Amino acid sequence: MHAWLCEDPTGADALIWKELPTPAPKPGEVLIDIKAASLNFPDLLIVQNKYQVKPPLPFVPGSEYAGVVQAVGAGVKHLQVGQNVACLSGTGGFATHAIAPAALCMPLPPGFSYVDAAAFIVIYATSHHALVDRAQLKAGETVLVLGAAGGVGTSAIQIAKALGAKVIAAASTDEKCALCRSIGADATINYSSENLREAIKALTDGKGPDVIYDPVGGDLAEPAFRSIAWRGRYLVVGFASGTIPSLPLNLTLLKGASIVGIFWGGFSKQEPKASADAMAELAQWYAQGKIKPVIDRALPMAELKAAYAQMSSRDVKGKLVMVN
Repeated sequence: MHAWLCEDPTGADALIWKELPTPAPKPGEVLIDIKAASLNFPDLLIVQNKYQVKPPLPFVPGSEYAGVVQAVGAGVKHLQVGQNVACLSGTGGFATHAIAPAALCMPLPPGFSYVDAAAFIVIYATSHHALVDRAQLKAGETVLVLGAAGGVGTSAIQIAKALGAKVIAAASTDEKCALCRSIGADATINYSSENLREAIKALTDGKGPDVIYDPVGGDLAEPAFRSIAWRGRYLVVGFASGTIPSLPLNLTLLKGASIVGIFWGGFSKQEPKASADAMAELAQWYAQGKIKPVIDRALPMAELKAAYAQMSSRDVKGKLVMVN
């Protein structure tokens, strides 16, 4: 097998493509012949030694991937050789093969492409947990999605529309706003050229959004939160801007609003049955055509460093996927 190896976590430029022995799965594990692997924001941080999880060196980055089960370890009952799966194991994806805990592999129904599957679990599980479980979003409510053209942003638009909500998508360019409208957003805000608070007020007749989905943080957080509706729910999804904001807590009092933390990884460990039920619903929605990952582009695995550079530039719309 071959893999991109991180021996020195100083950034993507330090990754090395190496030939390694193909491992055999231990009890509870499977060997995956990787067909596609996607980039997520933690993949950027982990090779810079900035992520909260720091795997022992050396390691193969790539948290999310899809492929074919090539071998199964003892005790694995729900997977078999030749089965198509999507896996979220935290590391190992940027390679030709990977060992994954069988419990972290999702069997793929017929018709689920490898590229879509490799870009599916992280973004849709996060947005489903955020909007369905934590926000309790109802049909007819209004959702403001910040960073709406990114991976989790595009998934949030689609899930909110599947739930019958009105979606205002906020992004940094007119091109990204156009993408958001093409996948169902009812209105868009270019926060590079428009005043965010004034635009929200105009689009909601002064009421404000019932739910704010924020994977960005930084300078957008406070003006967005000041615009929230009475009893609104502000979903703290992540900090892609690189800055963790400080919100004046008196605003929660004035708006009767909630600040809600979103950590799907913790949810999936603490409440595995609820998490599995959510994934089953998402797979059904995919089969029904209600949701589909937005793929910026699919690149050969050999071009991983170029993909990292594109992600670092904040110029990605949807997801980047590497293919073998």
